[in-house]
Amino acid sequence: MKLSEGVEAAIHCATLLAQLAEGKSLPANMLAEYHGLSSSYLLKHLKQLTAAGVLESVSGPHGGYRLARRPDAITLLDVVLAIEGPKPAFRCAEIRQRGPGALEPETYLKPCGINAAMLKAERAYRAVLRETTLSDVIRGYQADADPRAIAFGCAFVERNQRPQG
Repeated sequence: MKLSEGVEAAIHCATLLAQLAEGKSLPANMLAEYHGLSSSYLLKHLKQLTAAGVLESVSGPHGGYRLARRPDAITLLDVVLAIEGPKPAFRCAEIRQRGPGALEPETYLKPCGINAAMLKAERAYRAVLRETTLSDVIRGYQADADPRAIAFGCAFVERNQRPQG
């Protein structure tokens, strides 16, 4: 399974936005600059996160983005579903019913065992994402990251956050 790069960008942006002071926002172009992404690419994902209720979009001269909920109330599954959508990663196309060995459709009344196994794996994967919050990711980063990277991120947010509009 391969998730899009948009998932990585979305999680990184959400964790950076978690560092904002109360009521402040960060412009999309600053989020893009911080992560070395194009603004147009990132904006698409920020809009998806906003539509899903993960982020809030603040309009006006002091506009930008901020979390819509506390970091401990946003799971990685919330972010993944906002970017990738709700469909499972594996989609059974019933290829067992094609080709020269295919039998009559009524032969295939039982679900495909491969599909069942893949959906079981999907449920396990989503369960882990459902129990992992942005706060968990941030705590892990703060415990393991180089202090210079943490200091740079904090200073970047402090310099570029916009006051409440």
